[in-house]
Amino acid sequence: MLDVGSNTVHLLVVDARRGGHPTPMSSTKASLRLAESIDNNGKLTRKGADKLIGTLDEFSKIAASSGCAELMAFATSAVRDAKNSEELLARVHAETGVALQVLSGVDESRLTFLAVRRWYGWSAGRIINIDIGGGSLELSNGVDEEPEVALSLPFGAGRLTREWLPDDPPGRRRVNMLRDWLATELADAGAEMLKAGTPDLAVATSKTFRSLARLTGAAPSGAGPRVKRTLTATGLRQLIAFISRMTAADRAELEGVSAERAPQIVAGALVAEASMKALDVESVDICPWALREGLILRKLDSEADGTALVETSVQRR
Repeated sequence: MLDVGSNTVHLLVVDARRGGHPTPMSSTKASLRLAESIDNNGKLTRKGADKLIGTLDEFSKIAASSGCAELMAFATSAVRDAKNSEELLARVHAETGVALQVLSGVDESRLTFLAVRRWYGWSAGRIINIDIGGGSLELSNGVDEEPEVALSLPFGAGRLTREWLPDDPPGRRRVNMLRDWLATELADAGAEMLKAGTPDLAVATSKTFRSLARLTGAAPSGAGPRVKRTLTATGLRQLIAFISRMTAADRAELEGVSAERAPQIVAGALVAEASMKALDVESVDICPWALREGLILRKLDSEADGTALVETSVQRR
C-alpha cells in the first residue's frame, strides 16, 4: 500500500487475508512535505510533483521486489486540495504506471472508523473517533461499521501550523488565538457529532495522537500495539503549556516526537484539545489502526461480496 499524505509518502507491505489480522511486514517512508509545495495559486509546484513521482516510482519497485501480489495507492488532503491534481495524477500514471486514487475527506473518515470498529469490536458500543492529519481533521460517530456521521474539516496540524503558528516557538498570544478560533470553528461539528448519540467509547487515531499520548506518559511503540494507551484532557492541557514554549528543535528531542512532526505538534495538540472539548470527552483511547487498515479491510470485504471500492490498485507498465 502506498499512502501519499501531506507530510510523508509511506509504503506499507502487509500480509492480509479475509478473516485474518492484517500483519505489517515492512515499512518504508519518505518525508516530502507536499503541502508545503503548494504555490500561491493552489497548485502543487513542478519541484513537488517531481519529488512525488520519483518517490512513487522507487517505492512501487520496492513493492514489486518484495513480492507484493497487489499494491493500492491513495492520496489524501495535499493532493486532494491541489488545483492541478488531475494533471498531477495523469503525469504520475504516465511516468510510473501508478494509478493514484484520491480519497475524499468523508471517505477518509468512514474508512478510519471501519478500522477502529474492527479493532475494538461490537462490545465497544457507540464509538466516536478523532483523527488528525497534516491537512485535515476527521470525525466520526456510529454503532455499526459504517458511521452515522462522518466529517472532514480543514484543520490538519501542518495546515494550521503554516497558517497560524509560523514563529518558532509560536508565542503565547498566537497559541491562545488559535485555541479560541478552533473552539468556535468546531462548535457546530461537535454538536452534529453528538446529535447522533453519546459515545460509549471515545477513540483517537493518527501519528499526532500517538505522539501526544506518549508525551503524557503512554507506553512507547516498542511495547506493542495491544498495550492500552490513553490521552486525557488534563494531561493534554499541561502538555500544551510545556511544548508551546519550546522550539521545534527542542521538541524533536522529546521521546515520541519525530523531527518531521516536531514543528506541527503544538498545532496538533491544540486541535486535539479543541476536538475533545467539542465532543465533550475527557479522555480518548489510542487505536493503532487507522486509514490504511480501513482501506485493507474494505478491500478484503469487497473481494468477498463483489462490491466496488473507493480505491484502485496500482497498475504496472
